[in-house]
Amino acid sequence: MGALTKANLAEYLFNTLGLNKREAKELVELFFEEIRACLESGETVKLSGFGNFNLRDKSERPGRNPKTGEEIPIKARRVVTFRAGHKLKSRVEAYRDDQGETTEEV
Repeated sequence: MGALTKANLAEYLFNTLGLNKREAKELVELFFEEIRACLESGETVKLSGFGNFNLRDKSERPGRNPKTGEEIPIKARRVVTFRAGHKLKSRVEAYRDDQGETTEEV
C-alpha cells in the first residue's frame, strides 16, 4: 500500500475536474497553506466528515537519553494533533471489515 501525496491529489484534480496541471497543483498548495496559516494563528481546523486539527501545549517534562540513560529535560512545546471524525472512522472501520481483518488478538 502506497502513500497519498500532494502530487497524487493534484493529479486527481487534473483528471476529475478538468483543471490544468498548474491549476491543480496550486489548488492543493493553497488548501494546505490555508490549514498551515490557521494553525499558525492558533485556530482549530475543522474539516466536516474528516476530522479536526488542534494545537496542544505540552509542558516541560523529564526525559532520558536512550544511549546513556542520562536524564535530560524535554522542553515545553506546542504540537499539532489530528482527531479523526466519526464519518472517517466509520469508513475506515467498514473498509477493514470488508478486508476480512479482525481486531482480536491471537
